[in-house]
Amino acid sequence: MSAIKLPDLSGKTILQVIPDLQAGGAERTTLEVAEAIIEAGGRALVVSEGGRLVPALERMGGLNIELKVRSKNPVTMKLNGGKLARLISAQSVDLIHARSRAPAWSAYWAAQQAGIPFVTTYHGAYSGVSGMKRKYNSIMARGDVVIANSEWTAAHVRSVHDTPREKMVTIPRGVDFDEFDASVVSEERKQAIRTAWEISPNEKRLVLLLPGRLTEWKGQKIAIDAMASLSGAERVKLLLVLAGDAQGRSAYVAALEDRIIEAELGGSVRIVGHCEDMPAAYAVSDIVLAPSTRPEAFGRVAAEASAMGKPVIVADHGGQKEIVVEGTTGSRAEPGNAADLAASIRAILQLGEQGRAGMGEAGRQHVRERFSKRGLQAATLEVYKRLLETHEVK
Repeated sequence: MSAIKLPDLSGKTILQVIPDLQAGGAERTTLEVAEAIIEAGGRALVVSEGGRLVPALERMGGLNIELKVRSKNPVTMKLNGGKLARLISAQSVDLIHARSRAPAWSAYWAAQQAGIPFVTTYHGAYSGVSGMKRKYNSIMARGDVVIANSEWTAAHVRSVHDTPREKMVTIPRGVDFDEFDASVVSEERKQAIRTAWEISPNEKRLVLLLPGRLTEWKGQKIAIDAMASLSGAERVKLLLVLAGDAQGRSAYVAALEDRIIEAELGGSVRIVGHCEDMPAAYAVSDIVLAPSTRPEAFGRVAAEASAMGKPVIVADHGGQKEIVVEGTTGSRAEPGNAADLAASIRAILQLGEQGRAGMGEAGRQHVRERFSKRGLQAATLEVYKRLLETHEVK
């Protein structure tokens, strides 16, 4: 049992709103907070368009209510505001927490109509800082409390939206150290990953893992180009695995496949699709890459991989800079620079097996001290409790 105690939310119903529950950091954080709400005695509701994480939500005792909240059409968003207001009344919702822009507008109008607290989490730096785009994004800074998932995100929100510091709280995403613990990953689970990735029992190459949605800004092309820029003697020691859901981006996947062929890396790079067992995926890997070309608001991959004792190479911007200590827990490469990424890979290879193990252990200790799931849960519920108590006094 964790030493961090959750605040009491007995009798309270909390509604989180997010476009879907497919995969991703915001989606997984939604489930982690739902889990905490239930443990704290409250009811955990989620409004989304559904997805593969719904069964996990239901197993923990939460409820997903399907509503088409992804649409950016102003009329649809306004209609959804009315639907959410009716849901708030029917379910006796005490507080609503929005995690994405389109549903946040609907949630904001519903919260105003119902007279309940409205919380937002700024999960990333949205494009567009002027005109209509800035106004659309501004909803994420209109919460009674605005949660930022890193100090980098908090600075961005204050800069773009002039949000007062007293309205903001930084709550880093957390890692579930019961789940992301190398000692609890069985050999059977690791073998299942090797089988899925077609890694033979006799494989001697080190596995470079780049986990993340197959979308250009996650840096898969940069990683392929980095592999291509390594010497032949270096490449034969490595296998690059790109693990992630394409989410319908067939053209991008085809472009990756073409690049692999052009670089003559057909035997050195594999695209393996979505992975359900990420602890096992990290366990069978030797070095983890997160070379995002846009700043990551937090950098869950870096935190999870470090928790599993793996050296991590990240792009040197965004919230990832707060997770990886250069030369100690991993390396930070210039964003979008394949040659610099290759240099970071080369440097970690040259550490040898013992040096990499020491770097991984330093990362494990670093994230355990700073980025726990329990810390995220307790801090988020403290925000809820404070707003609910203030609301009751009014």
